[in-house]
Amino acid sequence: MVGEETVGDVSEDLLPIGRFARLCRLSVKRLRHYDDLGLLAPARVDPASGYRYYRPDQARDALAIGLLRTLDVPLPMIARTLAEDDPTGPLTEVRDRQAAELARRRRALDVLERLLTEGLPAPPVTVVDEPARTVAIARDTASLDEIGPAMGRCVARLLDVPSTEPMIGLFPLDPTEEFPVALAAVLPDAPDAADGPDGPDVPPGTRREVLPGGPFATAVHVGPFDQVGLVVHGLLAWCADHGHTPGGTTRETYLADPERTPPEDLVTRVQIPLEDER
Repeated sequence: MVGEETVGDVSEDLLPIGRFARLCRLSVKRLRHYDDLGLLAPARVDPASGYRYYRPDQARDALAIGLLRTLDVPLPMIARTLAEDDPTGPLTEVRDRQAAELARRRRALDVLERLLTEGLPAPPVTVVDEPARTVAIARDTASLDEIGPAMGRCVARLLDVPSTEPMIGLFPLDPTEEFPVALAAVLPDAPDAADGPDGPDVPPGTRREVLPGGPFATAVHVGPFDQVGLVVHGLLAWCADHGHTPGGTTRETYLADPERTPPEDLVTRVQIPLEDER
């Protein structure tokens, strides 16, 4: 490397942007863009021409930026990676987000494969007059990608409920970015002599409530829990075809134990209340 000799007022230690771009396998346009974002500033900018110059030791950062961009790491996270002594934190965040997105895409692909095999959902639908039920209910909030963990937390709070009936999941018909979910365990109709006048105490983190009865459009889903939306679609289509007004909460009654049943064999009764029939 040439020492402190200069050409004009530019040290020969500095590389013009074209040479630096070739060294780093980046385009000049891309280097200018990174400069504009404050991600990789040149070592010197000629005040008259605006021409950019870089130190050779900046090539390591430039190459790292290029590598991380090929891995779809967002530019703000690249900035954090370069700024922090330990890049593990920001790269772990990116890895976890990409893993979640990959899982979402795999679920979507599984649904598409099912649609290709079975066509658009049109399950057999019956109208069932459900009785009101006294339940212990656990509530949480979830996003579409976090329903499983949220329901797992609800299950943990209901494990001590003395119920012999399947648990019932409650979900909004039109979920937003974050939405309420609930899981209900049906309480015995007749209180035991050792219980209070209202029946057994409910565990901490749950409440005693009454699930209202009434007419429900009902269909059965066989398959993974994350494909229940196919049957919900079929129920809504049936409501539209038959002139019914669906209510706002979907019920899912879990008829198979997920710890003992393969995902493809899980059985879930899916119900939507019919407002116009009440």
